[in-house]
Amino acid sequence: MVTPTEHAFRPQSEATPGSMANTFRILIVDDDPSLRRTFPHVLARPDRIFDECGTIGEAITRLEHEHYALILLDYRLPDANGLALLDWLTDHQRDEAVIIISGEDAIDAAIGALRRGADDYVRKPYHVAQLQRAVDGALHKGTLEKANKLMSQRLKASERLHRYLVESSPDLIFTLDGAGRFTYLNPRVKALLGYDRSALMRRPFTTLVMPEDLDRIDSLLSQPSSLPGESFNVELRLRRYRGGAASEGDSITVSLTGIPMITQEDDRRVVGLYGVARDISERKRAEEIISFQAYHDQLTHLPNRVLFKDRLELAIAQAQRRTGALAVMFIDVDRFKLVNDTFGHAEGDALLRAIAARLSATLRRGDTLARLGGDEFTVLLPDINQPEDAETIARKVLEALSPPITLSQGQFRATVSIGIALFPRDGSTAEELTRHADVAMYQVKRSGKNAYRFFDPDLNTRHRDRIALENDLRSALARNELDLHYQPQVSVVNRRIVGLEALLRWEHPVLGPIPPATFVQVAEEVGLIGEISAWVLERACAQVAEWHEAGIALPRMS
Repeated sequence: MVTPTEHAFRPQSEATPGSMANTFRILIVDDDPSLRRTFPHVLARPDRIFDECGTIGEAITRLEHEHYALILLDYRLPDANGLALLDWLTDHQRDEAVIIISGEDAIDAAIGALRRGADDYVRKPYHVAQLQRAVDGALHKGTLEKANKLMSQRLKASERLHRYLVESSPDLIFTLDGAGRFTYLNPRVKALLGYDRSALMRRPFTTLVMPEDLDRIDSLLSQPSSLPGESFNVELRLRRYRGGAASEGDSITVSLTGIPMITQEDDRRVVGLYGVARDISERKRAEEIISFQAYHDQLTHLPNRVLFKDRLELAIAQAQRRTGALAVMFIDVDRFKLVNDTFGHAEGDALLRAIAARLSATLRRGDTLARLGGDEFTVLLPDINQPEDAETIARKVLEALSPPITLSQGQFRATVSIGIALFPRDGSTAEELTRHADVAMYQVKRSGKNAYRFFDPDLNTRHRDRIALENDLRSALARNELDLHYQPQVSVVNRRIVGLEALLRWEHPVLGPIPPATFVQVAEEVGLIGEISAWVLERACAQVAEWHEAGIALPRMS
């Protein structure tokens, strides 16, 4: 028999809600009331709460409403054998630990109980230490099993989450073995590349890579032992599968991040690769569009000023190394403003596109045609042997534009003025050659248009003088440098004054008198003639009024 000892224990009614999370609830099932009262004293601990009952039926009733960490179960009870409760626990998939406490001496009873699910078997009479060890062991085992179960549940949940993330990822996720062959692919491979996962398993990753990109990845996969421990990133084009075969031309661009799978042994060998491939085709297309727009004219799709300058500088550097020559042509469309003003800007744009197409057709392979803006084009002619080569192309340009261009509102005969500058004769930099070709083109404009002309230094001097004259003329009115001279008109019949002619004169502060034939033409070309005409009319009228007040009558003034 067990002798009760003075052990403190916490009765069920005194358990605090805060302690329940770490409390072991123990059910005592025995028909002996003295044992039911003794067990809580013998097994008492602050983290244990005891319930008791005397029959299997009462035990089942409690189990239907409570969960216990441990059941101390008598083998023989008034209403049923203790094994019946073990069967009930099994049928209801309960996980309570059970220690059978019995006075049965037969080994078969113990074996039967253990086979039916009991965790331990203690014979009566027993020592307190024996019972305490059995209870401590059962509770510890239960704690470990619950912790392991919780860990297993969390691991399975984590695995499910990871699998969900991998399986539903918008990226292509895969693993390779040490030979670079697929061992896993997520379903995204079907949407991105058109392949079934099963068709790619155990096949080399390189079968998906476009031939031009094989060098980027082949060295990493063919020698996995040389892979660094850190991840790597590379951009590749992967083949798409269409109509039963991999397409040579159809591909997507991916950003591939690879993470080597390394053994935990001392040698830390690379045994595979974990890869994530993100489709960046749209981003690459956007980058290409942005790059194209930065270096090309939006109307004609020709190189713009920036790209032309870059190619010209490169051609100059190459010509300097080879002691070669090149030419720059500056082309301006004659009477383009007339088309814009008459037919509208849409027709003007159509004309520029048509001219660009004809110019492109006349050039050699390797020449560069660019649109600088407005109605201005430039041409780079690298590797010319003599000036006549540039002259030949200029003639072809004029001939190509001689047939009329059909627009939606009619036909237009386009002509151009072409200036040509040669390297190294006319300049050693891109800026000099372009400027000198522009000077030569401007001289063609002044000489009648629809022609070409080579640059010469005298043209440059005259061009600078012309620009200076334009600038001085713009400020001549403000500086009161213009004046009117009046020439009498005399009748040949009676030799009397019949009128006056107002003559415009310009007294330049540095150059002295400027002939009207010179500055009037400049005023017409730069758009100052209207302002100057208004000034002449105002000044002449004021002079007539002054003479009238003085009593001088004039027949007329022109």
